[in-house]
Amino acid sequence: MSTLELREVSAGYRDRTVVSGVTVTAGRGSWLAIIGPNGAGKSTLLKAVAGLVQCTGEVVLDGRPAAGLGHRERARAVGYAPQSPELPEGLTVTDYVLLGRTPHLGPLARESGRDLRIVRDALARLDLDGLAGRSLRTLSGGERQRAVLARVLAQQAGLLLLDEPTTGLDIGHAQALLDLVDRLRRDEGVTVVSTLHDLTLAAQYADQVVLVDQGRVVAAGVPGRVLTPELLATHYDARVSVLTAPDGSPVVAPVRREVVAEADPVSEATAALRPDSTVDQ
Repeated sequence: MSTLELREVSAGYRDRTVVSGVTVTAGRGSWLAIIGPNGAGKSTLLKAVAGLVQCTGEVVLDGRPAAGLGHRERARAVGYAPQSPELPEGLTVTDYVLLGRTPHLGPLARESGRDLRIVRDALARLDLDGLAGRSLRTLSGGERQRAVLARVLAQQAGLLLLDEPTTGLDIGHAQALLDLVDRLRRDEGVTVVSTLHDLTLAAQYADQVVLVDQGRVVAAGVPGRVLTPELLATHYDARVSVLTAPDGSPVVAPVRREVVAEADPVSEATAALRPDSTVDQ
């Protein structure tokens, strides 16, 4: 399964609605970036697609309502990497990534040689093969983030839901991770839906961008249509210039508030006493 349709989806927690009336489509092999200010509902929307929070409206996977899919079938179709995962105690990196193969195993089955090869490939792709035997607890924040994505890759789902996948990563590892995801969607038809705080990275990698504010979609389309100074000022309360990268994608550059220098009477008095100062005789 690799296409996603949201039809008037609303979701939240207990009696609080966080996202309302979201309608959006991500086609096979596309990359949809969900952006918006803190608290806009981006993570809740991903959880609704993953089946982790209650929602109304319809989540449709490859033309089938997700509500009609069994838990194991949905887990084989959708891979979800949360922003702040709770990692099990006592597992090595390899053990953890092997959990991604669970939806493909029978109730009492053990992992096969093929499963182990898939895990080794996921570790190598994310530059984790040297950490395969390490305990999860000993990893840095960036290494843990890559381990989470390796587990999702090992799941081999047609739809990847990535909640801030570059959190904690330096620019080199962030680019390597996004390049890998981009290759997966191009070569294997994987569909990607991600939240991203870095608007320039969103513009470089996503085909379509959806801007969410206060739980509602306020703009959607190609990056150049959504990432405008006017929209970002309105919904982020941000001062930015939007430049153009060599590949034609938008670059969102923050603009510092202008500081007007005020006269310092102490400095002026000190300057008047310097030997080179002009003093009336």
